Amino acid sequence: MDSIWIKGGNALNGTIPISGAKNAALTLLPCALLTDEPLTLTNLPRLADVDTFGHLLNQLGVSTRVEGVKPGQFGRSMTLQATEIASTVAPYDMVRRMRASILVLGPMLARAGESTVSLPGGCAIGDRPIDLHLQALECMGAEIELAAGYVKASAPKGRLSGGDFSFPVVSVGATENALMAAVLTTGRTQLFNAAREPEIVDLCNLLVAMGAKIEGIGSGHLIIDGVGALHGCTYEVMPDRIEAGSYACAIGMTGGSVDLLGARAEDMRATLNALAQAGLMIEFHERGIKVTSTGELRPLALSTAPFPGFATDMQAQFMSMLTLAKGESFLEETIFENRYMHVPELRRMGANIETRGRSALVHGVDKLTGASVMATDLRASMSLVLAGLAAEGETEVLRVYHLDRGYERLEEKLSAVGATIERRSAG
Repeated sequence: MDSIWIKGGNALNGTIPISGAKNAALTLLPCALLTDEPLTLTNLPRLADVDTFGHLLNQLGVSTRVEGVKPGQFGRSMTLQATEIASTVAPYDMVRRMRASILVLGPMLARAGESTVSLPGGCAIGDRPIDLHLQALECMGAEIELAAGYVKASAPKGRLSGGDFSFPVVSVGATENALMAAVLTTGRTQLFNAAREPEIVDLCNLLVAMGAKIEGIGSGHLIIDGVGALHGCTYEVMPDRIEAGSYACAIGMTGGSVDLLGARAEDMRATLNALAQAGLMIEFHERGIKVTSTGELRPLALSTAPFPGFATDMQAQFMSMLTLAKGESFLEETIFENRYMHVPELRRMGANIETRGRSALVHGVDKLTGASVMATDLRASMSLVLAGLAAEGETEVLRVYHLDRGYERLEEKLSAVGATIERRSAG
């Protein structure tokens, strides 16, 4: 099994190209199920999760063709076409690998009138039920049955009808599934308290490019008028705001100055505000965002929240950075109840962190020390890499398959700006 080896202490300077967003890509890919015409996605990141989703779509009858990628090039272009849906069953063996697989439920139901999807897997960061996905679909006329670990959904008349649904809590995945189902209904659907994340906006923009009728894009009130059919198109995946924020935290911990090429400030205001409050210098230019260390990290008080609040996917990286801040930082995780699994590993490196329930108190220390640490989920993995970049001595991060799910060629990008980092194979 591969590991990431890091010798810490190097300042980072140069440029890092920001890849297409993982969370957007996994939402855009199932849109291929909504049309029999080709859908081409560009700037698609080369990640394990994207490949896994592609294999799932293949099983459902979607053909996929990837254009050749030149050496050293990031991102790729993939053309998907579901001329016919060969199967309406997403099996456990595929879905258990990745929670985002549940996103085939809505579009498959909308296009084929039925859909059977295994209950999902994914990172072990707490209970993430899909009841809101199902309730939103039921409001459009779907009949839902849960049996033997599968969700079986059907449209009694072969096609969903419009309906109104108010999410009791903001849910990104449920909003995405509901959107993809609503675009092919026979009437109007209104979604209230819908998620507003940039990835939701990206999904709406793609659906509109395919012929969907959606009002209120970017707001919590989405109005979708169903159409008879969608068509294919070519669409560029948005840049990854979480990847950009992760590398910005690396600058805070190691020092230096890095241009994050392609990063979009409007997608990550809360992250950038927190970085500035922590003492980093943030500059905007036409090609992206420049992040520069000022030499001292200030403590923060942060609470995760749905967009436009501080993203839960940035919590672990900020915690790692704040281990070196001058003073005490307070973190509150409001989205998932089990997202502090990186804390024991950071403690192995000398961090001083107390946790109680969903709260964490980070006492800044003068230095971190390299150690062998174990990754537990995607963002926790990145927090350990960040700690290794700043630590004295050598760090080995095990279970890097988590990293491969969300960070495209991480060691290559970090090496290019001065980090001493490499991937090592156990065999």
